Amino acid sequence: MSTTFINTLQPFIQNIWEKSEFDAATPVQEQAIPVILEGKDLLVESPTGTGKTLAYLLPIIERIDLSKQHPQALIVAPSKELAMQILEQIQKWTEGSEITGASFIGGANVKRQIEKLKKRPHILVGTPGRLQELIQMKKIKMHEVQTIVMDEADQLFVPEHKKTIENIIKSSMQERQLLLFSATLKEETERQAVGLLKEPLVIKVTKADLPPARVEHVYTVVDQRDKANVLANLLREPGIKALAFVRDIGNLAVLTEKLIYKQLNVGFLHSESSKQERENAMKNFRKDEYPVLLATDVAARGLDIKELSHVIHYDLPEEVESYVHRSGRTGRQGAEGTVISIVSEREERRLKQFARELGLTLKKRVVFGGKLVGEDQLNSGKSGSGGGRGKAGNVKRSVGNKKAGGTKGSFGQQKTGAKAGVVSGSSKGGEKAKPKKPGLKKQGKKK
Repeated sequence: MSTTFINTLQPFIQNIWEKSEFDAATPVQEQAIPVILEGKDLLVESPTGTGKTLAYLLPIIERIDLSKQHPQALIVAPSKELAMQILEQIQKWTEGSEITGASFIGGANVKRQIEKLKKRPHILVGTPGRLQELIQMKKIKMHEVQTIVMDEADQLFVPEHKKTIENIIKSSMQERQLLLFSATLKEETERQAVGLLKEPLVIKVTKADLPPARVEHVYTVVDQRDKANVLANLLREPGIKALAFVRDIGNLAVLTEKLIYKQLNVGFLHSESSKQERENAMKNFRKDEYPVLLATDVAARGLDIKELSHVIHYDLPEEVESYVHRSGRTGRQGAEGTVISIVSEREERRLKQFARELGLTLKKRVVFGGKLVGEDQLNSGKSGSGGGRGKAGNVKRSVGNKKAGGTKGSFGQQKTGAKAGVVSGSSKGGEKAKPKKPGLKKQGKKK
């Protein structure tokens, strides 16, 4: 999007763009925004961190008709966190106007949400189940909605949500505009989506269209029982701000307890966290109250955390798409970042397969003296350490504590001093912390 194009948007949007200090629009924004302004249906695939939210949000805001006092756009997100994050962007980019937005997520009080609807917000954002419930109650009148957005579409067209999504779309008028955005699009998702779209334009942004990535992918192979110790040592590195992914709620609960026992403060996000718990976890993490936020895939989908230095795969995902989505939380918009996979021998084979499919260069590290070092550094460290055990001598730290941020970017890459976030029980004044339970149920494979 050129400066000339920005100058055609409403003055309040131009002002916010200037304050955001963006150098230019991203490829997905340049391609998608003009099409959306024309009212066409759209299917978009663009990597994580490329500005997809603004690609659909700016034209939606531009097209809001203030003379119509009813919802004109509906944005569907697969997780509560992503829905709230989108609402924050709506509030930011409508500042200085009379355009309003509101969120409708599961777990929140329905009566209060109905009261929100009485204020006639122009843009609605929410999770599938709650939106469908309000539509069935006739509190959201879909004949008034002119644009529907499916954000992270591949997570919406899954068996769990598929029928709900179809019902939401079918409840709208035939002439409505439908926009589907995702970082990855499986063939099955694309096939299902095309049946709901009207002569859609398909936009696919590839790595070749983006600035060179500055993300280092490293891994270490350890026994499953040693993973928590390795993670704990990583989290004691100064300046680290990490998002660590765990397979399910049960594993997350166990890992949280282990880290607290090791006197580390941790935050966590999972599908059963309450709205207040989620908000507190994100707020405290951004304030640097703890070095790590533990999360399951579903809970962390779409999160945009500024200056995230590391993504850690504590449990390696089963599918390459999940590896892409997880890893994309760091190194956004050309910033530096490090992705660390703590894997068992069995997981190592899968990780190497992911790397081949994605064209990634993996760097193997070994655990020495509580740090991750290259084998060449390990050898030089041993020769200069006098043969001492457990000490790395002059081995240079290579965990990769890079600071993301400080770069001018396109979408959401403002210069920000925002740091990260606190939850549970570190020791103070040298006292040994008592292990505290994180309030998670050790159960099933929920995410």
